Amino acid sequence: MASITLNNVVKTYDDGFTAVKGVDLDIADGEFVILVGPSGCGKSTLLRMIVGLEDISDGELQIDGETVNDKAPKDRNLAMVFQNYALYPHLTVYENIAFPMRLKSSTVDADELDKRVKRASSLLELDEHLDRKPANLSGGQRQRVAMGRAIVRNAAAFLFDEPLSNLDAKLRGQMRTEIARLQRSLGITTVYVTHDQTEAMTLGDRVAVLRRGEMQQVASPRGLYEQPANLFVAGFIGSPPMNFLGGTVDGDTLHLPMVDVPMDDRLRAAVGDRDLVIVGVRPDSFADKESLEREPEGGVEVELEFEMTEWLGEVLYAYVPFDVDGAVRDKLAELDRDLDGESLRTELVVALDATSSIRDGDTATLWFSLDKLHVFDPETGENLTRDEERAEKLEEDARAQRKRALERARERASTSSE
Repeated sequence: MASITLNNVVKTYDDGFTAVKGVDLDIADGEFVILVGPSGCGKSTLLRMIVGLEDISDGELQIDGETVNDKAPKDRNLAMVFQNYALYPHLTVYENIAFPMRLKSSTVDADELDKRVKRASSLLELDEHLDRKPANLSGGQRQRVAMGRAIVRNAAAFLFDEPLSNLDAKLRGQMRTEIARLQRSLGITTVYVTHDQTEAMTLGDRVAVLRRGEMQQVASPRGLYEQPANLFVAGFIGSPPMNFLGGTVDGDTLHLPMVDVPMDDRLRAAVGDRDLVIVGVRPDSFADKESLEREPEGGVEVELEFEMTEWLGEVLYAYVPFDVDGAVRDKLAELDRDLDGESLRTELVVALDATSSIRDGDTATLWFSLDKLHVFDPETGENLTRDEERAEKLEEDARAQRKRALERARERASTSSE
């Protein structure tokens, strides 16, 4: 295992395009870090620089405190799992897993090689497939073979480049569980690139969000969701994404497209002397008033006419079209482009309890808490309501939870090996 440190790492190509712009990131020994962002944000380039498949234009990359900028990939002791699996079709599963140990540079003897392959196949439940060829395996089984090849190397860290993107939704769910279980049982440092929201939010100890080659925020999944640093992170993290509304300030009232909000002390402090802000509210911040046994204090009621609803069994999504304030339209259009959006008409998305009776064309009264509103500077995109103390508490809790999870995983591994 190893720690990985990136100090002001830059990647500029020969044509002058800079794909990665001064990224700083500390990955602790045994930590699972996700690199996430829209297409072209530089996440895969960053991963390839770590493993040595891309040269570093500027900055420093350290593995366990040693600078490795000029080291070849084979000398960094890192194992990479690619999107397309990169298996050899003419070799059996056993031989594919063993391949890294067959290289001339390997000093592993035959007995140790067999021991490592059998251990990896047992961990990944591939024992009954060792004599089969990749063409006869399912996508999930091929992915596990690729992971097995990484395990046998006893590498210092695992690097995954969108490993589940070729699988269907059901298999992706199963493989997420497998990767999480494997990482916890091995306790190995892992860097994982994805554009998938679910993978980012469920797998990583911390998630690093990239935009146009620049690091936007690094935090636990819950930290990103509850305390985003800026408009981009708030819009990228979460599915459905955060709703953004233009808000005009009139005294102690914040005028939104569908409701006037009386500002409390927190909102007043965030708004300051601004006349215009961007207000963010997550879809799950609302509640159907009819479903509340009693209305909590400190909230706001809003009457909405729902154009369309989607009932998904566990949740009901309801949609309300609205017009964007012209003063923030350009900023939100730029954000939409950065998020790979389609610039469709704007609509408020509300996530309600699946038992809600709201349907297409209904008008209903919803409730939301002022505590759930985020306020962003329309010029810089900074989250003006971010609570640094709360954000740090979320990170402390995440570290404690991860420590307990690792301890439990090691206990289970120790018990099963006895």
